[in-house]
Amino acid sequence: MDANEALITKFYTAFANSDAKTMSECYHPKIHFTDPAFGLLKENQVSKMWEMLILKSKGNIKIEFSDIKADDFSGSAKWVASYNFSKTNRNVVNKITAKFTFQDGLIITHIDSFDVWKWSKQAFGPMGYLLGWTGFFQKKIQQQALLSLKKFQESK
Repeated sequence: MDANEALITKFYTAFANSDAKTMSECYHPKIHFTDPAFGLLKENQVSKMWEMLILKSKGNIKIEFSDIKADDFSGSAKWVASYNFSKTNRNVVNKITAKFTFQDGLIITHIDSFDVWKWSKQAFGPMGYLLGWTGFFQKKIQQQALLSLKKFQESK
């Protein structure tokens, strides 16, 4: 296994074990993370996001990962998060594709991609089905996610 493949495996194994500290150790101090729910996060925000998501799940998140590939510069993985969405208590199974770049033996960029409409149908039910595909609804999701992160960071 390539060193960067091992790093990705370490990251997702830590996530599956609700170990935000080890996840954070896989990241470069200058990490940039992007996904449809939070948009762009940088540096300490990224680790705090994972810590918040793990704590909010109260041990009820299941993480599965596969198809890990990496070379000296970039990598990818597929992962699935199964959990109850905290705002609605609805069950969500989110299938995600991750892309990474590496620097100094650590992850410096992490981009997660998933179908926001599929996610919003699961998380919000009929409202997500009707509105989840719209830019307006997706922007609202991102605003709420960032507000939750801000409140979490302020409470620490």
